[in-house]
Amino acid sequence: MNTCRTMGLLLALGAAASAVAADRVVLKGGHEVVGEILKSDDDVIIVDIGAAVLRLPRNQVLRVTKDQDAATQPGTEPAVVEEKKGPQWQLYRTARLTPTTIEKNTERFAEAVVMVTTPRGMGSGFVITPDGHLVTNYHVIARETRIKVTVFRRGERGYEQKHYKKVKIIAINPFVDMALLKIEGEEKPFRFAYLGDMKEVEAGQRCFAIGNPLGLTRTVSQGIVSTKNRNYQGHLYIQTTTDVNPGNSGGPLFNYKGEVIGVTSMGYLFLSGLNFAVPVDVVKRFIQNRDAFAYDEDNPNSGYRYLQPNGRGNKEKPPPGKLPSLDEQEPTEGAGKGTTPPGAKTSESSGNKTPRGESKGSVRIQE
Repeated sequence: MNTCRTMGLLLALGAAASAVAADRVVLKGGHEVVGEILKSDDDVIIVDIGAAVLRLPRNQVLRVTKDQDAATQPGTEPAVVEEKKGPQWQLYRTARLTPTTIEKNTERFAEAVVMVTTPRGMGSGFVITPDGHLVTNYHVIARETRIKVTVFRRGERGYEQKHYKKVKIIAINPFVDMALLKIEGEEKPFRFAYLGDMKEVEAGQRCFAIGNPLGLTRTVSQGIVSTKNRNYQGHLYIQTTTDVNPGNSGGPLFNYKGEVIGVTSMGYLFLSGLNFAVPVDVVKRFIQNRDAFAYDEDNPNSGYRYLQPNGRGNKEKPPPGKLPSLDEQEPTEGAGKGTTPPGAKTSESSGNKTPRGESKGSVRIQE
């Protein structure tokens, strides 16, 4: 009872400090703590609420957001609470971001979304490192080596396009429809996107996509997560109502924190609201194991992909099976006495036919 009263008092003090605090910690029990986050890691969140400092176990925290008053101020961008530094070989980056509006997320991460063009078509992609590593779908660059990437940089007069034709294929995996590329020859760091966590993705969660459908660059569409584990041909996908059209393939699917939770892969042209994205945990495993899927310059079709055999050309029903029939053989004149048994085969010798198995003179004909 004393513990409950103490927690209630501390929560009340935190609420009183909301006018000047910017961080809001929502607990699984429904309580909220408002204050300044002093420390945040995988085990604990330490919050200064003014009158006291609270140590909150991470497993009891539902989410961390910015205070509503601070989040609604004009020009406020989603703050990076803490960027997680992984090992260098990991390539991609993660961070704890605070939820905000689509407009602010777009303003922050739209530059990380690129257009990928090949002689056969075009699609989308997104940068994951400052030095130009980017992710897209395999089918966007399938069987192609001449790849152009268009980056949209924000300038004084709006977005400006910059084209990069020196693009290296790092790894491909046709089975999960993923490809890892790298833009070369650029010293200026690129704006990149953070990868999210599938554990935080739930059905009904709001999300949005940025891509280049039908060549319409930097198109933003929004929807919800219909289900996080839809099975399609043996692979799991995120099903979403966010519009995905030709040209969106390879682009990012964001949550409202601005984290990438999937890579838009396919949708039905005539069925609105039925679209799919590769889950971000599949993307992470592909990047982490990129050496296993390394692209071979001597073999532009690296990666095994077994093609289905051609179907039957004749679509008609095959005729029913039938056993061959043997006509009865009649003896010829001069073949001696007796008759040939019905169905018995004959062998010709010196102009006469003799049933198999019978002897004529010193010669016996065997079966």
